Amino acid sequence: MKKLKKIIIMGICVSIISSLFTGLKAKAAEYKFNMSYIFFSDASEYTQLVDNTQDSLNEVSPNYFSLNDNGGLVLTSTVRADFVADMHNRGIKVVPFLTNDWSRSVGEAALNNRTALSKSLADAVSVYNLDGVNIDIENVTQTQRANYIDFVRLLRAQLPMGKEIVVSVAANPYNWTTGWQGSYDYTALSAYCDYLMVMAYDEHYYGGPSGPISSLSYIDKSIQYALSYVPKEKIVLGLPFYGRIWSNSGGFPDGYGVTNAKIAQLVKNYGGSVQVDTSSQSTRAVITISPGDAKPIIGGQALDAGTYTIWYESEKSIKAKLELISKYDIKGTGSWALGQETGNTWTYYKLWLNNCTFSDIQNNPAKNYILDAYMKKLIDGCTSAAFSPDEPLTRAQAATIIVRWLGLAVQANPSYSFDDCVGSWAESYLETARKYNIIMGIGGNLFAPDKPVTREEIAVMMNRALIYQSKGSVSTAPNVTDVSNTRFNNNVQALGANGSVTVLLCATLQPHTTITRADAVVFFAQLPSPASLPSGQPINLPT
Repeated sequence: MKKLKKIIIMGICVSIISSLFTGLKAKAAEYKFNMSYIFFSDASEYTQLVDNTQDSLNEVSPNYFSLNDNGGLVLTSTVRADFVADMHNRGIKVVPFLTNDWSRSVGEAALNNRTALSKSLADAVSVYNLDGVNIDIENVTQTQRANYIDFVRLLRAQLPMGKEIVVSVAANPYNWTTGWQGSYDYTALSAYCDYLMVMAYDEHYYGGPSGPISSLSYIDKSIQYALSYVPKEKIVLGLPFYGRIWSNSGGFPDGYGVTNAKIAQLVKNYGGSVQVDTSSQSTRAVITISPGDAKPIIGGQALDAGTYTIWYESEKSIKAKLELISKYDIKGTGSWALGQETGNTWTYYKLWLNNCTFSDIQNNPAKNYILDAYMKKLIDGCTSAAFSPDEPLTRAQAATIIVRWLGLAVQANPSYSFDDCVGSWAESYLETARKYNIIMGIGGNLFAPDKPVTREEIAVMMNRALIYQSKGSVSTAPNVTDVSNTRFNNNVQALGANGSVTVLLCATLQPHTTITRADAVVFFAQLPSPASLPSGQPINLPT
């Protein structure tokens, strides 16, 4: 893979852009929300866990809040002011979760102690500069439904404006009204909280029969249930970074939890077979430990020789679940929990979360720029699965990006048609670009849409676009072709004489060099909106 350099499209330096457009930013892309819990690691490792996510998180929910037997708040030893400050410097919210550790008696005591508990939580949020509270009281029953609602109501009244309340709720794909699923009134809770984190995992569980932890149909039905009671912008889908293991011959607790990272190690060490189950879109691994093999330790217990089945979510199955976010247009995702995922998870997670399903950019240095440009609808993939970052940018693609960047209304206009562009995917974009004199063609009413664009050609297109932008009308650029010619430098000088923003050429421009699709995206993703460009200022194009 070609290494991305500091010098990007047409050699524009990041430092030059920063100094020229200080205080000006492009329109922000609207990314889907993403949070994750932190539970298992030492507090000194929390920062590294976040670093591993490759700038994929909006919010973390660490294990700062627990409960005593009387339902009183207990601050855990993991509370770290420096971690909170660091997350805030990164623009990441810190919303710790309150847990009863699945104890029904502790959960009921907390809800009965809700007035004092809500005050204690609000005080802790203030003292430690936290961004809110994630309430994760589980395994109480429908008898606590009203108390649960009142607890969230009281907390809402105690917390200052701008502080979040999140309620982690059981998934309810089958409209259960009793048991612990029955303790959550989605509608009433959502009235007081910022979002519901739907814990769409443990479809099959510890002590139960073997099967998927989070099948596609289970998640789909859980989202549909939530949507029937809660606005879509208040629904966050919880996904697991762990699986469960079952012994095919007994002798080990059924459904013991295993992290995805540990599962990958088991499969590698014992030559396991792995397949994605078609019906559930979940992954099943089968490993066999021979009598002479080293026995792996799971949950403090060595696995005996034998065959084991593990259900979990792999890259392929997680991607299938992430596509549901766009299908239902809900707020985003949460995950349990940081540190359990495999090392490659964050190379694709943010992409698929935002419906950017290009598998060939997962490890590309320009990945985040490509995602940003895709979200801003500046550029499309070559297919739904491939962006082709190292392919040359074509003349049609360059013109299309510029038209989209300018925000021009795209309309078919045969009077501006090129003979070799009729029926092209870009036909209406090229006719629009020609109407506003952004492109002129190569002569003979031809444009050569599929030819790789050169630095020289895209510089001319940009100049003409900037003339149009600065004048607010069709530009009066010199009527020359887009291709290399001896009048190119004169053309640039003429454009500059019009008082527009100009693209200046250095002596070592290498005008006939082409640029890649990734290079082009990096440039346009960093540019401010056209209206923010300071008129009369040059954009230098060093090599």
